[in-house]
Amino acid sequence: MEALKSLAEGLYERTESYIRTTYELTKLKGVEATAKVVTTLITKMSVVTVFLLCILMLSIGVAFWLGDMLGKLYYGFFIVAGFYLVGGLILTFFLQEWIKRPVSNIIIKEALK
Repeated sequence: MEALKSLAEGLYERTESYIRTTYELTKLKGVEATAKVVTTLITKMSVVTVFLLCILMLSIGVAFWLGDMLGKLYYGFFIVAGFYLVGGLILTFFLQEWIKRPVSNIIIKEALK
């Protein structure tokens, strides 16, 4: 009877150790997946920010150039703003799925690596 009790205690301890180890491993994998997703998003957002600043500077230059060509500087800014308004409306109404789906796919792909 003592041997059976000793065997049961050993089995219980091993099971408890296995469950703790599995829990810790799952927790660490979750932290790793979260870290990968966050670092990927930060990296991609940094690149997007640089491109947006480039586009901003280019837009200001085009606005000044158009304004100079038309005789009034603010005409150029109105034309550039109108261009961005039309582009924003097109993105809002027609291309939202083309943006949302790839971003969510990137997040899911990084989380499951």
